[in-house]
Amino acid sequence: MGDHGRMHAPGTDVASAYFLPRVTSVRARRSTISDKQQETWDRLWPELGRQARDADAPAELLDTRAWFGRSAPVVLEIGCGTGTSTLAMAQAEPDIDVVAVEVYRRGLAQLLAAIDRTSNPDTGPDTGSTPVTNIRLIRGDGVDVLTHMFGPDSLTGVRVFFPDPWPKARHHKRRLLQPATVSLIANRLRPGGVLHAATDHADYADQIAEVGDAEPRLRRICADPGADTALLPMSVVRPVTKYEEKAQHAGSSVAELLWERTP
Repeated sequence: MGDHGRMHAPGTDVASAYFLPRVTSVRARRSTISDKQQETWDRLWPELGRQARDADAPAELLDTRAWFGRSAPVVLEIGCGTGTSTLAMAQAEPDIDVVAVEVYRRGLAQLLAAIDRTSNPDTGPDTGSTPVTNIRLIRGDGVDVLTHMFGPDSLTGVRVFFPDPWPKARHHKRRLLQPATVSLIANRLRPGGVLHAATDHADYADQIAEVGDAEPRLRRICADPGADTALLPMSVVRPVTKYEEKAQHAGSSVAELLWERTP
């Protein structure tokens, strides 16, 4: 898994070259949803959501132009949780299409409900806001989605916010941002595209930084607002979520880690 500098023959898909059977990076959780969320799911999921391709099924690339009904830059968010950041950042950038990936149905249901509130005056407190039409949802594992549903140079950005740190040393192999995954992300980013990661776990931040800096197709960008970030093709300004507020109150600082795909 540490051979991210290996060269491959022209036309070889990096996913088939790098990926061996891996230990999943997610844990089992309850995924029950309310009756109201189920109603919203039944109404919106057929249009806005889909199940990820099974890892053993033939690869079929996602046609984002057909799904969104337009041609626009695409940002993939891996592990969107309940979608607080997803929704806010999509609202701030209506010209960018966001594909949010999450394993847990409950989080996706909450995001669907939030999207619904932006366009339906009878469903909640977001009445009067501009309807959000630039988010689509995939239920599945982020690496499988990258591997089977996106091709090389297809993404303007990849966001990974607060991935599970798996703090025990024997579980570190379960962490999402390993060399092979970062190599795959670099392959899927178009030149100039951005990998944006954030974590409040210091040890994981160090690992992510080391892995990202070792990937030859990525160039580290200073996370502080300035000239570098102002010229990026997507926003790297995140809203502060309730999770992050809790982490800050507990004394944890958040590391923002940015890389740009080199030409």
